[in-house]
Amino acid sequence: MTMCEECRNYVYDEDFDCYICEVNLDEDEMMRFLTTSNYNCPYYQRDDEYEIVRKQN
Repeated sequence: MTMCEECRNYVYDEDFDCYICEVNLDEDEMMRFLTTSNYNCPYYQRDDEYEIVRKQN
């Protein structure tokens, strides 16, 4: 599993019938993403459904 698959911005698009990233990367960011194996996305947000519940407890 990649970091993208855990990200809140990685969603299923029914029109394309696949998962896509909703963040619009600029040209430089996209080049870094495609050429770097350990790219750390500045827009990464962990998709954790239980985050709010843990804060309430």
